[in-house]
Amino acid sequence: MAQTDTVTRILDTAEVLFAERGFAETSLRNITGKAKVNLAAVNYHFGSKKALIQAVFSRYLDPFSDRFHAAIDELERGYGDRVIPLEVLLESMARTVLEVPAERHSLKVFMRLLGLAYSQAQGHLRRYIQDQYGTVFTRFVALVRKATPELPDSERFWRLHFALGTVIFTLSGLDALRDIAEKDYDEHVSVRDLVRRMMPVVVSALKAPLPEPAPTMPPATREPTA
Repeated sequence: MAQTDTVTRILDTAEVLFAERGFAETSLRNITGKAKVNLAAVNYHFGSKKALIQAVFSRYLDPFSDRFHAAIDELERGYGDRVIPLEVLLESMARTVLEVPAERHSLKVFMRLLGLAYSQAQGHLRRYIQDQYGTVFTRFVALVRKATPELPDSERFWRLHFALGTVIFTLSGLDALRDIAEKDYDEHVSVRDLVRRMMPVVVSALKAPLPEPAPTMPPATREPTA
């Protein structure tokens, strides 16, 4: 078996198992058994489980980062000194997200891996993503900040993560949702149809009025003592 075939088989198997079981629950022996390669091959090509996890993410995030940088460049040229509308920014990101998995595995796997990056990511993975891909996300957040000047930074942080959670939950459960839509509502929904429907919800969430401050409780009073 050629080296490139071995690497591809290991990565294809690892990303599916990681998406199904999580990082901690997937051992190298699980991966080698499913991929029908020996453990020495994983150690030779990747060196460690940490490096293998990073390689799985890089297959998606390398092309995503390159494409999203290019998309942001195009938007900035087109809008010049004007603020890029929030809807345009989110549409550009959604389009890039949909383009990348077509070159790799499935959108569902990509979304599950992103969910794991937030919910199960160990320190090494967070550092790796920040070091390798932090620039493109920093650019995106800076443009979102300009498009939502009324939001405090902390509120914007939470809303972006709520929006990301909505996207990940929806697209990682894509097959089940499409089955429900077809059986219960006689709708045949494509991925792009789903994104088109989801976009107004995400935009509205980011543009919603600030929540009312929590009511302050009156200080506790002591009963008079005799």
